[in-house]
Amino acid sequence: MSAARPPRAEIVVRERAALGEGPTWDPAGDRLIWVDILGSRVHTYAPGTGRRTVLATEQHVGAAKPRRGGGLIVNLRDGVGAYGPDGTFCWLHHDPVPGRRGNDAAVAPDGSLWAGTMRYDEAPGGGHLVRIGPGAAGPTVLLDAVTVSNGIGWSPDGRRAYYVDSPTRRIDICEPSGQLPLERRPFVEIEAGAGFPDGLAVDAEGCVWVALWDGGQVRRYTPDGRLDRTLPLPVPRPTACAFGGPGLRDLYVTTARTGPADPHPYAGSLLVVPDAGQGLPAPAFAG
Repeated sequence: MSAARPPRAEIVVRERAALGEGPTWDPAGDRLIWVDILGSRVHTYAPGTGRRTVLATEQHVGAAKPRRGGGLIVNLRDGVGAYGPDGTFCWLHHDPVPGRRGNDAAVAPDGSLWAGTMRYDEAPGGGHLVRIGPGAAGPTVLLDAVTVSNGIGWSPDGRRAYYVDSPTRRIDICEPSGQLPLERRPFVEIEAGAGFPDGLAVDAEGCVWVALWDGGQVRRYTPDGRLDRTLPLPVPRPTACAFGGPGLRDLYVTTARTGPADPHPYAGSLLVVPDAGQGLPAPAFAG
């Protein structure tokens, strides 16, 4: 008997996003939210109905996450802002730095936002990771002097945070309640030639799924750091992944067109791997 083949990725939204990123399942709207960073667009897709929306932002947008009371929190070029349910916008943390922009972000189990930054020229140490709480208090710097702040996720019990600074080729572990700046220790190192770790998701078994930029695949690592699954993709530059759909069983993957002079025809599209595993509910921002 032959071994079971891994599920195949499908094109669910044909798009030409320059830098598709940050997929997040929004259970309140039964929809997926993701962004085109360089296109300054927030996209949504409801698989049950096929309905799509596009919100144009005034700045490059690194991430967009649902808020508990409706609307979105967004990690923009000049800081973190919020859209209300009626579309009104306000800054929660305005921190413009020439040559720097927001990148990946994620909502922690306590309802706060962990938001990363990077320089456009990817200068070493030019970015950081901050925590934005739902109250009036200012941001807390969790990590400083990072280069390309990317994937963020938490173990099912919330005691372990996973973090990616892509040029290091590592997924690191942080203790969320530890002293600041947070200490990082290596969890997984991606071998040279396999691509760079980008966005990630943690499943109900505590396994970490990570998209490999320039690697054309998503990998799943067990909580002890063992590679146990590889999902090949039809595009070279996947950027991030998230579970969504009925029962949080489908793995959605964003992709990018930026970089190659002749990008793959599907680059920039939203992919889905049906019934890939069992995801965890993503909390909404508490503010």
